[in-house]
Amino acid sequence: MAVRVLIVDDHAVVRAGLAMLVDAEDDLQTVGEAGSAREAIFEARSSKPDVVLMDVMMPDQSGIEVLPQVLHEHPGTKVLILSMQDDPRYVREAFEAGASGYVLKEAADAEVVSAIREVAGGGRYVHPELGARLVAAESEERRRAEEDPLSDREREVLRLLALGHTNQEIAKQLYISVRTAETHRAHIMQKLRLSSRAELVRYALGQGLLEEPTES
Repeated sequence: MAVRVLIVDDHAVVRAGLAMLVDAEDDLQTVGEAGSAREAIFEARSSKPDVVLMDVMMPDQSGIEVLPQVLHEHPGTKVLILSMQDDPRYVREAFEAGASGYVLKEAADAEVVSAIREVAGGGRYVHPELGARLVAAESEERRRAEEDPLSDREREVLRLLALGHTNQEIAKQLYISVRTAETHRAHIMQKLRLSSRAELVRYALGQGLLEEPTES
């Protein structure tokens, strides 16, 4: 049986081109089209596709935002994101939302067809170059986390703690509650494996957090 494909894109010309591409293959069949996220949900209910070819940028909701709802209603359906966005962050968000693949709109026709077949068969697809950039970005994030596990706000709290401020003073300066300041302090001590204010001050000094910022 042919793989049933629902095409979701807010541009009619793009939908028509994709439908021609899909229907030119003996093992693929277009079973519906939608021009918005809302329409995609209704079309998926009626056409029961094997694969949803979903654009990211749409007028009501993004393809990534509506993806979990489509999968909730149709757990067996695979979603292949079709996007102009080549930023690894979009790829990560798509897969985290439940997508089975991510292909660029500029991809060759053969690549789009191959991607549809791959996800329909239970696999995952991402353009090799984009996949390599995603791996590189994740490696860089891990490296940064290992070098400095604190968030920007935690670094602010750490600097103020090292300067001798109380939780109440920190809360007032950063416009946060005292409880939030206490939580930040606990997280800092836990992440850095510190047990005393003296250790905390030494760490802050080592990181240059107590130096006065130079004016540019």
